[in-house]
Order: sequence, then structure tokens, then C-alpha cells
Amino acid sequence: MARIASIERTTNETKIMLTLNLDGTGNADIHTGIGFFDHMLNGFARHGLFDLTVMVDGDLEVDSHHSIEDTGIVLGKAIREAVGDKKGIVRYGSKILPMDEALLLCALDLCGRPYLVYDLKLDREKVGEMETEMVREFFYAVSYGAEMNLHIKQLDGSNNHHIIEGAFKAFAKALDQATQFDPRITDVLSTKGTL
Repeated sequence: MARIASIERTTNETKIMLTLNLDGTGNADIHTGIGFFDHMLNGFARHGLFDLTVMVDGDLEVDSHHSIEDTGIVLGKAIREAVGDKKGIVRYGSKILPMDEALLLCALDLCGRPYLVYDLKLDREKVGEMETEMVREFFYAVSYGAEMNLHIKQLDGSNNHHIIEGAFKAFAKALDQATQFDPRITDVLSTKGTL
């Protein structure tokens, strides 16, 4: 059964159409109007082996905040919808990922409880046209939309591009791991019986 979610969200600030296939091959068609953000989402899709389509029409004349945060909300909701009832999935995922001098850790739990722990040391205002403070806002929105515990930590690194890209790729690998099926898990992996 295909684990695919398509979500549209329209506000006075953004119009977003997003489709996510958790069991894809890494194909992406991303258009947010923010080049570096497109690059990060393409990397997320490719390294998580997700098929991802994202079309964003946002108020970039203001800044990138609404477009990036709202994309995070929609992606999170798509993850939650696509993963379904969570029966048989591993639930937890983690990755320590190198990107040149940068080393990033991502660990997550598809537990139904939103929580973000974020520790990236970014010292530039922007990378490309993306404000670096929006990296945290994006992952915060994803964690709440998906109802997941999400930990992202920088273990090493100095180049802001490498740190951010490493974080997106580590997130992709951890999410791919968490959404995999294990034949030994016949229901949900929880003593409560629900996630």
C-alpha cells in the first residue's frame, strides 16, 4: 500500500501544494522561490529516498519566514498522514552524518508527541537568500506538524552551508530509518498500544 500524502494549505501569506511519497526513489520537484531552501529540500528527498513535490507561492516581498515555516508545517502534516497508523514501523531513527568539516546528528521518534531540541551554531545572517534563523523555525514546524520528537545537534563544523545541508540530510536519513517496516513488529512499537 502506497504511503503517499498530498496536502494543500492556503493562507493570506502562502499557498502551498506538497506531495510526499515515503517509499519513493528520491525524485524531487521543488519550487519555493528561495534557492537555498529548494537545494535543502532536494537533498532531503534524494537522501531519504522520498519522492517530494513542493510548490510554494509566498509573500517573499516581506521575507522568507512565512514560506519556510509554512512549508515545514505542511511537510510535517504530510509525514504524519503518509506514515498512517504506524503499525509495523521501526518508529525511531537516527543518523550521524559528515559533510566535509561538519558533523551532524539527527535522532527522531514518531511517537505522536511534538518536541524539538535544536543545537546548530550558525554565525551568518543568510546562506543564499535564506535567513539562517529560519532553519530552526522549519524544523520546529516539521516536528509539530508530524507530531514527532526531533533532535538536531551539530557535533562539529564551521561552514554554515555544510552545517545546514548536513542537518537536512541527517534528518532525511533518520526519517527514512524510522518509517521502515520490521516484520517482527506486528502492531505499533509501544507499550501503550498506540502512537
